[in-house]
Amino acid sequence: MLNRMELTFLSRAQNEAFARVAIAAFVVQLNPTLPEMADIKTAVSEAVTNAIVHGYAGREDGLVTVQASYDDGHILTVSISDTGCGIEDVATAMLPFYSTGDGTERSGMGFCVMQTFMDAVEVSSAVGKGTTVLMRKRITGEVALHRERVLDEIG
Repeated sequence: MLNRMELTFLSRAQNEAFARVAIAAFVVQLNPTLPEMADIKTAVSEAVTNAIVHGYAGREDGLVTVQASYDDGHILTVSISDTGCGIEDVATAMLPFYSTGDGTERSGMGFCVMQTFMDAVEVSSAVGKGTTVLMRKRITGEVALHRERVLDEIG
């Protein structure tokens, strides 16, 4: 591990934006491409929103913890944890369009979005104890993108 961060905040809706900015500030050290940065911010946003909306059912006194680290292979690992109500059946919860909400506002695709934007997503949960979403993404970065362009031009 080359670097690590941890951030804990209350389960208030406005803190979702805070989490996005914090993860972006941490990830910028890896010099990601703009699409990579957008993917990471979106996945973190989905996981934090799930914790706030579903884990705590809108309660603003719960805690959400975001941990992130990266290694010398530019593998970013992000963990979002809550101590909310937990998920009874993780496999079902990860199906497209599944939601614990009333169906009027949410499409239930949070886990699908995370899986689309990250290289790996693992969810562990226990009813009454909370949920942890662990995500990984390899950051190719601007340097690798520039190298590919140069190779294309001379190849």
